[in-house]
Amino acid sequence: MTAAQQHPGSGPALVGIVLVSHSAPVAEAVAELARQLAAGGPVAPVAAAGGTALGGLGTSSERIIEAAREVDRGAGVALLVDLGSSVLTVKALLMEDELPAGSALVDAPFVEGAVAAVVTASTGAPLEAVAAAAAEAYTYRKA
Repeated sequence: MTAAQQHPGSGPALVGIVLVSHSAPVAEAVAELARQLAAGGPVAPVAAAGGTALGGLGTSSERIIEAAREVDRGAGVALLVDLGSSVLTVKALLMEDELPAGSALVDAPFVEGAVAAVVTASTGAPLEAVAAAAAEAYTYRKA
């Protein structure tokens, strides 16, 4: 299915967003923040993939794969990561073709990039535009 095709019952296919953090509560909180800030119309599918399978700090390939499959609507999946091993884990999963076709690791700040990605994806923008919006968040100066 392409972005121009319809996903049954939900309008145009939207890019899915996966937020990968070493901490499940952090991933869930950032996902909820992004969803709320993108509200007001259709919101792109967002899934948090945080922590290990045992509930500790770390990353889990299985959680990342499950989250990517959950948000995949055929328009691509943008994966945003916090640091360290989450980057390495996503890169390995991409190299091993473990993630849905059209998945991409996005180089962006975790919180600001997640908000930009979800807001942009919710407009129906393609994966390249979603990744660019998230990456542009690096330029937002706070002082």
